Amino acid sequence: MLIHPWDAVHDSDEWRAWLSRHDFGQLAVNGLSGEPPWVQPLHFRYDSEPGPHGRVLTHLARPNPLWQAIEENPTVVLSVVDDYAFVPGPWAAPVGAPPEHGTPTSFYAAVQLRCTAHVVDDPAEKAALLNHQVAHFQPEGGTARVAPGEAPFGRLLAGLRGLRLDVTDVRAKFKYAHHKPEPVQDAIVAGLTARAARGDAEAAAHQRRRRPTDSA
Repeated sequence: MLIHPWDAVHDSDEWRAWLSRHDFGQLAVNGLSGEPPWVQPLHFRYDSEPGPHGRVLTHLARPNPLWQAIEENPTVVLSVVDDYAFVPGPWAAPVGAPPEHGTPTSFYAAVQLRCTAHVVDDPAEKAALLNHQVAHFQPEGGTARVAPGEAPFGRLLAGLRGLRLDVTDVRAKFKYAHHKPEPVQDAIVAGLTARAARGDAEAAAHQRRRRPTDSA
């Protein structure tokens, strides 16, 4: 992922706060010899501790073909992308230029976590991981806890494997136009607000939030 200086995230609190609200991504695993990388969409729980970059907890079905690849090479990448929007060229036209001279572009936020993967097979540890993950997605409760050998979910544990990803490096990018002149930024925000398609409100909020003048 190319990260220009104006798209870079220099404060880890920014990507951590964003990641706390975005918990669905794609796990990229090195394929077996002769195979391309394998990619698995999944829900996950990110915890900012332990370690300097935190950890990710998730699980997959035991028949998933990723397990052999992970065991051969535990270095993986979890990629999370959201708050994306297409920006038509006329919205981004330079001040005083014809609208058709504006460059179409894409806005998005992306966090890529390089991780060392650890497979969790111990029934008690696996149950604790699953309960911890469910607590993130369902803090209101309403679902029985997982306990080895106990109904209703104990018998299902054998069909799952837990996955703990210790984060070793982070690449974060917030690709919005805060480096553009303020009139261009205003035009883009106005366009996103008027269009109101999926992701437009979030992209406009990032555009406003990351303006240097807004942080003064």
